[in-house]
Amino acid sequence: MPVHNADIARVFEEIADLLELGDENPFRVRAYRNAARIVSDLRLDIAGELAQGRALPKLPGIGEDLSNKLKEIAATGTCGLLERVRKKMPAGITELLRIPGLGPKRVSVLYRELDVHTPAQLQRAAQDGRLHGLAGFGAKTEQKLLEAAQAHLGQAKRFKLALAAQYAQPLAAALREVSGASEVAIAGSFRRMKETVGDLDILVAAEKSDAVMERFAKYPEVKETLAAGGTRASVVLACGIQVDLRVVPKESFGAALHYFTGSKAHNIAIRKLGQAKGLKINEYGVFRGKRRIAGETEQSVYDSVGLPYIAPELREDQGEIEAARRGELPRLVELADLKGDLHAHTKATDGRNTLGEMAEAARARGLGYLAITEHSRRVTMAHGLDPVRLAKQADEIERLGRELEGIALLKGIEVDILEDGALDLPDAALAKLDLVVGAVHSKFNLPRARQTERILAAMDRPCFSILAHPSGRLIGEREAYDVDMLAVVRKAKARGVFLELNAHPERLDLTDVHCRMARDEGVLVAVSSDAHSVHDFENLRYGIGQARRGWLEKKDVLNTRPPADVRKLLAATMGRGKTRK
Repeated sequence: MPVHNADIARVFEEIADLLELGDENPFRVRAYRNAARIVSDLRLDIAGELAQGRALPKLPGIGEDLSNKLKEIAATGTCGLLERVRKKMPAGITELLRIPGLGPKRVSVLYRELDVHTPAQLQRAAQDGRLHGLAGFGAKTEQKLLEAAQAHLGQAKRFKLALAAQYAQPLAAALREVSGASEVAIAGSFRRMKETVGDLDILVAAEKSDAVMERFAKYPEVKETLAAGGTRASVVLACGIQVDLRVVPKESFGAALHYFTGSKAHNIAIRKLGQAKGLKINEYGVFRGKRRIAGETEQSVYDSVGLPYIAPELREDQGEIEAARRGELPRLVELADLKGDLHAHTKATDGRNTLGEMAEAARARGLGYLAITEHSRRVTMAHGLDPVRLAKQADEIERLGRELEGIALLKGIEVDILEDGALDLPDAALAKLDLVVGAVHSKFNLPRARQTERILAAMDRPCFSILAHPSGRLIGEREAYDVDMLAVVRKAKARGVFLELNAHPERLDLTDVHCRMARDEGVLVAVSSDAHSVHDFENLRYGIGQARRGWLEKKDVLNTRPPADVRKLLAATMGRGKTRK
């Protein structure tokens, strides 16, 4: 069975969890967590490279021991260490660590004192009032854990978009190899570029379905077959994601693609428009009576109801049909529109490649400029920069920038926004840079008014260019902090600064709703990779997907502009050039 990067990362993460629960050396735990993060972020098929006999690139932070384990996992899907540490703990206990409010120490207490090692057992123990008598657990904690366990158990499993891609794209590629399969598309929420997907929908155009169905049923990663028929089937892959397959004739492919892409609300609205014209629209085509009049392409479906083509990312019944009627659909930004990247890290802090390597990788992807924005000193885990190290790195950036052709390097910093709204580095140090990216990395639980005041105060500083990952969320791991986002957007407009859409698949922050808010208020958005390695520029495609969901056009995105124009806009945020408001 193929082993994906996500599978390797999952093994390292489970090892880290089990070692932490076993009170192992924290440095050892951190090494495995770091390895999981590196592998998860890597846009290189590790198992595929090794299977072809190719050497892997040097992965900073992964020494010989971890490298050997990585190869073992890539070959077998597991490793000896994982099997050994699993024997020391009850099966499934690491799932408790996914419940908010439970860390390794509390999980260990629950296991040792109450023999609780699953979310369901935690729920029962909290309902029975057995938690608040334990050391470190009070009545309020018990109630919060009960609510968290109930929410966890009631939550349908969803997969982050980039993770789902690791499984969806190879499966679609396998189906494209089948003789007679003229078109293959991944539909559903994946095609609409939603942040997470619950399952995968794959559509195939073929006159005969037998060969397609056979390839699908025998795909090596299929763990369980839920349903199988002549033209449709449902399976569960080994990773846990459900895949639904539908085979249709070519003349129905467009109608089926529209139907299975969704959203349900959008499809219902289109069907109602069809009904008003005496048409029936379903996955087989567009019909007037029994005669099919359209359906081979999605364009033909929209033509039949008098609308222009609506991009998949907009199909949420959030005003796109009304905009289409008025001829006011946005011309959505595309990946090729990006001229540069305004958020990247190097080995100077927590990145995994040198300044030169990052610059070369950005240039190879066709970017015309790259901002180096290391962490500031408060982020001690990332070895953040103080004013002296920042000045030294700025000199290095300038020196390399003079040597390179085809790409401009910008001097920046990702500076922490402190609790009182001050920035982590003095204005004198920041003023020497090309841009300042401000970020909240702590005190996520401040009350709404204080959190908002904090961010607004930071945006008022003399040197402030872009607000990084504005809601602070990590998808499926950390909720957004409570902040008045409209006030933040309007402050950005008033101060002439910008908002980031952090393209890292764990963040995708701004949300699509807030992207649209920024657009409506006339605030430019920077779609930035937050790259920590040469492979992370791949994140930009997920950022563009989110930008498109937020109705952003090329003109709404800061870094679609050429270097000279971006420099002028950034200079104004640093007190140079045009005076800030």
